[in-house]
Amino acid sequence: MSRFLHQADLDPKLSRRGFLKGCAIAAAALGLCDEMVPKIVEAATSPKRPPVVWLHFQECTGCTESLLRASHPDVARLILDLISLDYHETLMAGAGKQVEEVLDETIKKYDGKFLCVVEGAIPTKDGGIYCKIGGKTALEIIKEVAPKSAAIIAIGTCASFGGVQAAKPNPTGAVGVRDIIKDKPIINVPGCPPNPISFLGTVLHYLTFKRFPTTDQLGRPLFAYGRRIHDHCERRPHFDEGRFVERFGDEGHRKGYCLYKVGCKGPETFSNCPAVRFNDVDVWPVSVGHGCIGCTEPNFWDTMSPFYKRLPGIKLPFGNGIVEGADEVGEKVLGVAAAAVAVHAAVGIGKRLIKGGAKEGE
Repeated sequence: MSRFLHQADLDPKLSRRGFLKGCAIAAAALGLCDEMVPKIVEAATSPKRPPVVWLHFQECTGCTESLLRASHPDVARLILDLISLDYHETLMAGAGKQVEEVLDETIKKYDGKFLCVVEGAIPTKDGGIYCKIGGKTALEIIKEVAPKSAAIIAIGTCASFGGVQAAKPNPTGAVGVRDIIKDKPIINVPGCPPNPISFLGTVLHYLTFKRFPTTDQLGRPLFAYGRRIHDHCERRPHFDEGRFVERFGDEGHRKGYCLYKVGCKGPETFSNCPAVRFNDVDVWPVSVGHGCIGCTEPNFWDTMSPFYKRLPGIKLPFGNGIVEGADEVGEKVLGVAAAAVAVHAAVGIGKRLIKGGAKEGE
């Protein structure tokens, strides 16, 4: 890690056991077979760590905080061991002119070689004046830094799709990275915040195979966003049998019934939350009784709200296990064709990763 970054909250030394555990977790998340783990370990132990410039724009810094404060400390340490984090406003000990000089030096020294991680949306209205750093607008910074990078990772829904800043009427003209940068490899790791494992898996795949993992039509890695939450939610059997929470705190809620009627957006949301979950306590919002709000989807503040009202157009089962229309509910966000592509890709991704991963990096 760069000498300019804080060390107080992070032990820079990662145990061998923690290192291997982190690589194994990432390999499992990527859907790779056990035989691929040594290849991942080899890439992760390379002395040539890719330099990383981490930019912050319109956001709450929640993606960084959730990554560093997660109760999987080995995951956070592993990520920081894998990369050379040369610029990160939140973690840098310096400030002002000193920090801006570091950014300039880094992009000049590693022109065409560094990874650019973007956290936060970019305002475009009125010349982008609604987000300025060091006298430059976020729009100016992204246009200056991104073209000199090797590739870009948009972490969080704000950087991926604009996030809450882009909600109607979007007064600052906030957009995601892909709306501005068109000539660089870009991968979106959305979520509010995304699971650290999704980010770790993306970085490890890039280091191992020298390219990003396969993505859906929205630029999201299929290993993390290839299935609807509804399809692998632990409450799905209750949906199939017609057992629903009618209101928060009722008997069905206490028994863990399906949250669809109180607003769960799982049928229209693509993410690995039910499988990967968060932190050592192995939970995610739905498991603790709150419906999914669809935070990995574009424009979710508009398309998924009101958050506590049920989605329209889904035919409920009648307690016989038959679910009419449950496989067409992704159309609202992704469209008929897009949803079909994503579902088809999700079904076969495990086989493609295992059979073709060693040769093609999939």
